Amino acid sequence: MTVSTAQPTPVLGVGLAVRPQHWEAVLACEAPAFWVEVHTENHMVEGGPRLEALVALQRKHPLSLHGVGLSLAGQAPIDNTHLLRIKRLVDRLNPALVSEHMAWCRRAGVVLPDLLPIAHTTTECARIADRIDYVQNTLGRAIALENPTHYLTDAGHKMPEDVFFNTIQRQCGNTWIVDLTNVLISAHNTLKSGEAVDPTWVFKLPSHTVSEIHLAGVSVDSEAITCANAPIWIDSHSASPNEDVQRFYEAYLAYTGPKPTLIEWDNDVPSFDVLWAQRTRFQSIFEVAKKGSQRA
Repeated sequence: MTVSTAQPTPVLGVGLAVRPQHWEAVLACEAPAFWVEVHTENHMVEGGPRLEALVALQRKHPLSLHGVGLSLAGQAPIDNTHLLRIKRLVDRLNPALVSEHMAWCRRAGVVLPDLLPIAHTTTECARIADRIDYVQNTLGRAIALENPTHYLTDAGHKMPEDVFFNTIQRQCGNTWIVDLTNVLISAHNTLKSGEAVDPTWVFKLPSHTVSEIHLAGVSVDSEAITCANAPIWIDSHSASPNEDVQRFYEAYLAYTGPKPTLIEWDNDVPSFDVLWAQRTRFQSIFEVAKKGSQRA
């Protein structure tokens, strides 16, 4: 396989996934180390006000393009039309970060509204690494991939999550977005099952392969029950990260050192002031970790 050349990880702090209603406030923001993320698919256009607004954002702040539609872990062939539209946007903007999901969302011509995990097997490692390599070579750069959330058990896993991820990374040279909220949700939803997720697996990813961290809010579905007879947790992105997520983040930064960190809030989106308060909360944690890494 050809290994795509990795881009250097930008020196960034805590950023926000921003929505159009916040763009005016974001453009007025002067905070250092602040960056913004948008979903790639919302901006794969040839022109018009949406693209113009994104170009203005990118001139003001480092930009992350976070895709949700490639279905990298899926069985369906990579959609080359979709991939080339991503490439045109990446080439135009040269964003600080480009990412997708270690998940699938297409099957038998149907696009699903979820980003679903894949069985952890040696066969899947090789197959998915080939797909990642193809995407990276098309884009001309390494990309970061985000760990999915586990809602079901009996997926057919044959290896631990860290072994699966590390095997893929060694083959194709990608980096990882570690979504700590996804990790905690997966551990809760699979507890007492034969495929229980041990949340400490993320500490077994070499820190240099982690290029970004994601944090988000959790909601509870009291109508769906886990193997541990508890309500299922949902990665809803509809609230601020809770105290469990904050503690996990503090512990993980102690392991990785400061990494660009994103707060996601995609549903029941509040005012920019509320988002900025959360950014301030986690930026202070980031700064503590940064000072600690400088002393080490």
